[in-house]
Amino acid sequence: MPTPRLVLFTRYPEAGKAKTRLIPALGEAGAATIHRKLAERTVRAMRDSGLPVEIRFTGAGSSAFQQWLGEDLAYTEQGDGDLGDRLREASRNPPVIFVGADCPDLQASHLQLAAEALEDNDVVIGPAEDGGYWLIGLASPHDWLFSDMAWGTGAVLPETLRRLEAKKMPPALLETLADCDRPEDLRRWPWLTA
Repeated sequence: MPTPRLVLFTRYPEAGKAKTRLIPALGEAGAATIHRKLAERTVRAMRDSGLPVEIRFTGAGSSAFQQWLGEDLAYTEQGDGDLGDRLREASRNPPVIFVGADCPDLQASHLQLAAEALEDNDVVIGPAEDGGYWLIGLASPHDWLFSDMAWGTGAVLPETLRRLEAKKMPPALLETLADCDRPEDLRRWPWLTA
């Protein structure tokens, strides 16, 4: 199997546009700063994994992202549609591992384990405590995993697992990690607001 590429969907850290659920607690600039810190930490882990990295971006042009995250990465516009549409489009050239930008505990070793899991499994998932996932990797395209999904809710992981079970495709499961999405989540990672 070819080496999987890591794909991060992220938005430019513009005040008022990023991490909007944190705005009531931190203000627009504070929420954008949290998003910037999390995205930079995620990209560092992706680089440290030694796997190819692609940034699927929105909110600014590729030159702004290259200035922010570096010119050594591949950049592609996210495109239109909901998250499922964008994941489907990005998964057309497998193997691919999608990584969330809101998981402060993500390490390069998690990404390396995901790549290893795809050698023997068609799907690998990093479950999130909130009922979503911080990572999903595919050895081949599975559009049905991303259609008609209640993105941003605690139903994402259970529904994904149900769909995989119905197709008799048990996924490899990685460690469960926590996302930083809501103001109450910030208590776990005080360094984010320092």
